[in-house]
Amino acid sequence: MSSGVITGHNHTSFTVSERERSVAFYTDVIGFTVDRVYELEGDAIEKIVAMPGAQLKMAHLTLGGFRLELIQYVEPKGQQPPLPTCNVGVAHIAFNTDDVQATYQALKAKGVTFKGEPMRAAPDRPLACYFVDPDGITLELNQTTGQ
Repeated sequence: MSSGVITGHNHTSFTVSERERSVAFYTDVIGFTVDRVYELEGDAIEKIVAMPGAQLKMAHLTLGGFRLELIQYVEPKGQQPPLPTCNVGVAHIAFNTDDVQATYQALKAKGVTFKGEPMRAAPDRPLACYFVDPDGITLELNQTTGQ
């Protein structure tokens, strides 16, 4: 018999403007692998997302034990809102690296846009910096060693 409690994390999802462009960014730039690329429409998905006429292009990606779902709404078309991290509901994913400076330079060489250079938020905190994906979604680098 089920206890009805939450038992763990399944995935994190971002709505993106172009699935293919986002899949390329998260695989080629960040290092995710593609698990599944597919499309959904019909009564069940319309009810799940609570949007009549919903047509979705989706992708599931993994990095280590983390699964990221990317969803492009073909219908209804969404809007591109501003995404400053101070807005309620705006989320980000923080990625670990053993050398933030080297990763920062490597990603900059690939054309990735950063919000600032790596620095410490406080003397006892690791080096960190924010960068953005092609839709302006904030991502973060965190130093895991040699802090």
